[in-house]
Amino acid sequence: MADATRESAFDLLTAVLERRRPLEEALDALPPQQSRDRAAAHRLAACVLRRTGTLDAVLEPFLRREPPDPVRLVLRIGAAGLLFLETPGHAAVATAVALAKARGLAPFAGLVNAVLRKIAVAGSAALADLDSPRLDTPAWLWSSWGPDARAIATAHQAEAPLDVTLKPGTAPPDGGVLLPTGSVRFPAGTRVADIPGFERGALWVQDAAAALPARLLNAQPGERVADLCAAPGGKTGQLATTGAAVTAVERDPARVARLVANLERWGAHADVITADAAVWAPPAPFDAVLLDAPCSATGTIRRHPDVAHLKRKRDVESLIRSQDNLLDAAASMLRPDGRLIYAVCSLQPEEGAPRIAEAVRKGRLRHDPFRPEELGGVPEALTRDGFLRTHPGLWPGRGGMDGFFAARLIRV
Repeated sequence: MADATRESAFDLLTAVLERRRPLEEALDALPPQQSRDRAAAHRLAACVLRRTGTLDAVLEPFLRREPPDPVRLVLRIGAAGLLFLETPGHAAVATAVALAKARGLAPFAGLVNAVLRKIAVAGSAALADLDSPRLDTPAWLWSSWGPDARAIATAHQAEAPLDVTLKPGTAPPDGGVLLPTGSVRFPAGTRVADIPGFERGALWVQDAAAALPARLLNAQPGERVADLCAAPGGKTGQLATTGAAVTAVERDPARVARLVANLERWGAHADVITADAAVWAPPAPFDAVLLDAPCSATGTIRRHPDVAHLKRKRDVESLIRSQDNLLDAAASMLRPDGRLIYAVCSLQPEEGAPRIAEAVRKGRLRHDPFRPEELGGVPEALTRDGFLRTHPGLWPGRGGMDGFFAARLIRV
């Protein structure tokens, strides 16, 4: 009973957990197959990554000894289908056994069959008394998120909805809900290609939280504005609709190509520069700069559950050096009294307020706190110190949002 979806999911998970490749990159490397099979494999692999701790806790009572990693992976795939994806019991067990045989694990087929049959009988009772949010979150992340850890981790257990940004003048498409921040939200699992207006460039995918930094920059018609580390271009597109003269800087040529293609589809204009923003010097100072700096991306775990498996605490330590360098470079690009929005899609405290304190300490920038009215429909994201801080536990009744930190700085 060969199953292409589960074989592809196995390959995706092996790429992430053994070869430490991002899930989306591994998905792109799969052999050509039906888009429906790819989507199903991605959903299954993402479920296993999202619920790894819980799945292992469920499996543990039925394992007398530690199985080889590939066997554990087969068991996780089978258990995920049974417990979280509503796969019928006989199908989940049979396809897992077939997967074990297809991947050269035939001596363990009996173990896979026996363990998954027991989990199928137990059903949802197998999840009773488990602290799933804690089990599914690496300890270093849980401890770093402080009092919001449980709300964040609980939000990570569900698939994220699909948010889009509309070009000015575009009416919210049918099936979407207009959020207080201006984004439009569709249910999880929505195919963006099916949304009216997507193909003609009237909207683009962008989490509600990710759309906030460009709005907070408040670019005005005629201003000279830079978007640093700009790909894939959602924020560049937002800025271009304001009437400002936008320069988008991105160092990765492949990402530049995607940025240019997106801007063309959206009918948005920006001068695109292929360069490292940390060393690039503009011909004249800018009125405003948006720096969405490379970061740990832990704010996107609910959309990219591989991040929780790929990132380590030491990665953050190296990233903050890059963030400080980029802040220095951005400051040098601004005219006096020019404004800078620094943003990261990270939940890690080290990548937020301490970076602003370090930038201010150097004397070329001062912190300009946000005001409650500037945050529109998400005033609860304003911190005591005037920063923006969103996390997936906000808006639980609406489906949450990604984790972002943002601050406004003024060139002295």
